[in-house]
Amino acid sequence: MSPARSAGHQARPPDFSPREFRASLGMFATGVTIVTARTPAGELVGLTANSFNSVSLDPPLVLWSLARAAGSMAAFSNGRHYAINVLAADQQALAEQFAARGTDRWAGVAFSEGVSGAPLLAGAAASFECFNRSQYAEGDHVIFVGEVERCSHRAEASPLLFHGGRFYTEHPL
Repeated sequence: MSPARSAGHQARPPDFSPREFRASLGMFATGVTIVTARTPAGELVGLTANSFNSVSLDPPLVLWSLARAAGSMAAFSNGRHYAINVLAADQQALAEQFAARGTDRWAGVAFSEGVSGAPLLAGAAASFECFNRSQYAEGDHVIFVGEVERCSHRAEASPLLFHGGRFYTEHPL
């Protein structure tokens, strides 16, 4: 436990609006992922997320977060496995499709089945097949930590990037 927590200290109230906070967060360029799973009933679940990060090399751990209010929360929080598909530069339409509400996100999507049943998207720059190791509720999101059981990548793939509310493709400097 950190000294600040053990001493009973608390953060000051924010001096900014939620809109300003969101805009400021948007200035951090990220990659784009689609997190996928299959429910016990066999239903496909997937969503676009840019809240992905490495945690540890030994054991191999990654994290991502999901809004508590997300319709897919039950599928991800109760499931044992999921896959994180890192999108390539030519997959912007797929990112938009999996971010849309009220549509069949899986319409026309090519994928293969991972060893634990989570869908692996065709053409992804990388994929991580994860055991749902732990979850941490913080604020209005849940942080999922996945233990990577399998991973693969396409070394020649350029990434799809997200910055300031817009998609970008990587171009070497």
